[in-house]
Amino acid sequence: MGIKKFVNMVTETLGLDDFKISGKKKSIKKLLKKLKKRRVKIYKSFHSALSLNEKIDLQEELDIISLQIEKGQKLLNKLNHYSKS
Repeated sequence: MGIKKFVNMVTETLGLDDFKISGKKKSIKKLLKKLKKRRVKIYKSFHSALSLNEKIDLQEELDIISLQIEKGQKLLNKLNHYSKS
């Protein structure tokens, strides 16, 4: 029996999958927090942007960050639903 099979068997036997899920949720929460801080920083700099090109770049970055936050929220909700089941 390989090490990977042994570890998988032990985690299944002891029901340690919740630890994996909680670790993933914690990581996603940290990433979402950083993305939200970055989004606020972009909003503030958007109002002080001087040129049209800067505003366009900031808007593109804002769109990307907003999309990533949305994806992270969906993934977090999915993990919350999975851990409750």
